[in-house]
Amino acid sequence: MLNRTESNHGMWSSRLMFILAAAGSAVGLGNIWRFPYLAGENGGGVFVLAYLVCIGFIGLPILISEILLGRAGRQSPIGAMVALADSVGVSRRWSVIGWMGALAGFMILSFYGVIAGWAMAYVPSTLSGTFVSISAIEAERSFEAFISDPWQVVGWQSLFMLLTIFIAARGVGRGLETTVRYLMPALFGLLILLLVYSAVTTGEFIAGLTFLFQPDFSRFNTDSLITAMGQAFFTLSLGMGAIMAYGAYMPKGSSIVGTATTIALLDTTVALMSGMVIFPLVFANGLESSAGPGLMFITLPIAFGQMAGGQIFGTLFFVLVTFAAITSSISLLEPAVAWVVEKTKLGRARSAMLVGVIAWALGLGSAFSFNIGSDWTIANGMTFFDTMDYVSNNILLPLGGILIAVFASWRLGQDQLLNEMSEDRAWIPVWRFLTRFLAPAGVLIVFVVTIF
Repeated sequence: MLNRTESNHGMWSSRLMFILAAAGSAVGLGNIWRFPYLAGENGGGVFVLAYLVCIGFIGLPILISEILLGRAGRQSPIGAMVALADSVGVSRRWSVIGWMGALAGFMILSFYGVIAGWAMAYVPSTLSGTFVSISAIEAERSFEAFISDPWQVVGWQSLFMLLTIFIAARGVGRGLETTVRYLMPALFGLLILLLVYSAVTTGEFIAGLTFLFQPDFSRFNTDSLITAMGQAFFTLSLGMGAIMAYGAYMPKGSSIVGTATTIALLDTTVALMSGMVIFPLVFANGLESSAGPGLMFITLPIAFGQMAGGQIFGTLFFVLVTFAAITSSISLLEPAVAWVVEKTKLGRARSAMLVGVIAWALGLGSAFSFNIGSDWTIANGMTFFDTMDYVSNNILLPLGGILIAVFASWRLGQDQLLNEMSEDRAWIPVWRFLTRFLAPAGVLIVFVVTIF
C-alpha cells in the first residue's frame, strides 16, 4: 500500500491553498461564459435547479474520487495511476485514466488559450471606449473582424500561453500557489463589484434574479437535462487530470469530502453570480438572454456600451474573465508538465516550456479555424477547433470520469481508502454508493446521448 505524505513536485502550503487552486481550476470560461448562456437557452431557473442536482449527485462524487486518487498516488496522473494499480494488484492498463486526463487537458488548453486570448484582447478594447454606444450590428462586425484576423488572434493566444508557461515553470509554490493566492481573491472581489454594479444601475436586477431562479418548465426538455448534467460534470474540471494533479499536492490530514464540497460550492457560486451580473445587463438593454456563445463577446459589450460607467465596468468584467482563464489554464498544463518532469531530466522550467510550446503550436489550428483555416475540415465538416473541442469534451472527459469513479469505488483497496479518507469515514458509504452507481450512470447517459 502506498503511504507517501508528499509529492516530489511540491505541496500546497495549506488546505486553503488547495481549495483556492482547485476552485481556480474549476472556475473558468465555463462558469462566466458558458453557464449563463446555457441557462438562457434552457429556461433559466429550471436549468439552474437541474444543474445543482447534477452537481451534488454526479459532479461532487467524482470530484472526491479524483482528489482521492491524486493524493493517494502523489505523482502526475499517469504516474499515480501506475503506482495505484501496482499497489492494489490490478493491471497497469488502468493508467489509461492518467493518459486520457493528461491528453484531454492538453487538447483543451490548446483551444482554451485561443478563447482566453479573445477575452484578454477585449480588456484594452473595452477600456479604450470601442463599445461605447455601439449597435448590435456594429458589435457583431467588430467581433467578426477581430477573429477573422489571424495575426491578432494568434498574437493574443501567444501572450496568454506565455503567461501560462511562465507561471507553471515557477513550480507549485512560487508559481501555481502564488498565482491563485492573489488571483482568486481578486476574482471574487471583481465579481462582487460587478454584482453591485448590476444591481444598482440596471433597474432589472429583480428580473434577472427571477429569470435565473424561477423555473420555466416550458423551455426545459430532455436535451436541457442532458446539457445540465454535462455542464455540472465539465465545470468542475473533472476527467482532465487537473484535479488529480492538484490532489497530489494536497496536505495529509485534510478532509477530502469537506474540501471537495467547498470547491463545488465556490464553483457553483461563481456560476450563479455570473448569471446575476449578466442577465440584468441583458434585460436592461432589451437584448436576448438566449444569445448563445456570442453572449460574452457581442451581447455584453453592447450592454456595457449603453450604460453609465459601462466602459470601466466592462473592462473589469473582461479582466475577471482573464483571471478565471489563467487559473484554469495553469491547471490544464500541470498534468503533462508533471509527467515530463518525472520522466526526463529537463527540470521544471524546461518541461513547462516544452509542453506549453507544443500546446501553443497545436492551438494554432484552432486559431486559424476562425479565419484562414475556416474551410479546413477534419471529419463530418468540423473545423480543427470543433474537432479538438468534440474529442476532448465529448469523448475523453466522460470516459475518464467514468473510469475514475469505477477505479476509486471498485478497485481501490479498503486500507488505502480508509487511510486517505480517515477524516471522512462517516461519508464513505454515501460516497461509495453514488460513485459506484449513480454518478457513472449519469455521465454514461451524457456520453451516449452526445455521441449517438
